[in-house]
Amino acid sequence: MNPIFSNKKLIGWVLGGIVTLLLITFSLTVGSNIVSQGVNDVTNILGRMLAYPANSVNDFMESISNLTNTYQENQTLKQKVETIYELEVQLNDLKKDNEKMKEALKLQDTLNDYTLINATVIARNPDTWRDIVTINKGANDGLTPQMSVMSDNGLVGKVLDVNPTSARVALLSNNDNTLVRVAAMIQGEKESIYGTLTGYDYEKNILIMSQIQATQEIKVGDKVVTSGLGGVSPSSLYIGTVEEVAMDRFGLYKEVRIKPAADTNDVRYVTVVKRTSESRTE
Repeated sequence: MNPIFSNKKLIGWVLGGIVTLLLITFSLTVGSNIVSQGVNDVTNILGRMLAYPANSVNDFMESISNLTNTYQENQTLKQKVETIYELEVQLNDLKKDNEKMKEALKLQDTLNDYTLINATVIARNPDTWRDIVTINKGANDGLTPQMSVMSDNGLVGKVLDVNPTSARVALLSNNDNTLVRVAAMIQGEKESIYGTLTGYDYEKNILIMSQIQATQEIKVGDKVVTSGLGGVSPSSLYIGTVEEVAMDRFGLYKEVRIKPAADTNDVRYVTVVKRTSESRTE
């Protein structure tokens, strides 16, 4: 028998070593996988922990970016709306100016016997808004005090004073009724009724005509024009229509309230009526 195999103790040691090596190899292999798995798990956990705030930051930055874009879009739309509104206002102003110019042309057709001087309002003091306006025509254009001034196809006032290139116009709504006394005539159904414009009710936008005989028959809606009896203004310039008829505070004369044809609060273009040598008052 081989002496190696006969040594049982030696064989035991060899087999034991082989088993030990196998166990060590197995242990190292399995252990390596466990360690690797553990490292992977830890890495995944850490990755998720780090990724969450990073994603939150990204989401936050994206939200800010979206908010900024929305704000910019909102501002752009707001500017467009404001531009459209401004254009609409300008268009409405142009339409009003066009209508006023048309009325001036109509006035030109109805007063062929007079020289009409078209002018533009260039100044109006807020403190005297209802009293006086300044126009861009004056003595060089033939204007003199007391000439009648029309706007919107209705009498609006009289020339107060003139400079070479401008003039001041006292409006019918003037607080000082001594500046704009106008000889007026009510075109009644049966007869013409004469009186004088002596005041203005600012709150109601009503002209006041007085010095009318108590027996005169006047109806609401009757047309009121200039009479021409003042010697300066031509006759038949449209003033307005009768709004109300009542007795004055003394009970002696009738007082007529007239709705004016011209809006003295919005005067931009006017026509000064100049009496020519050929024309005459009635």
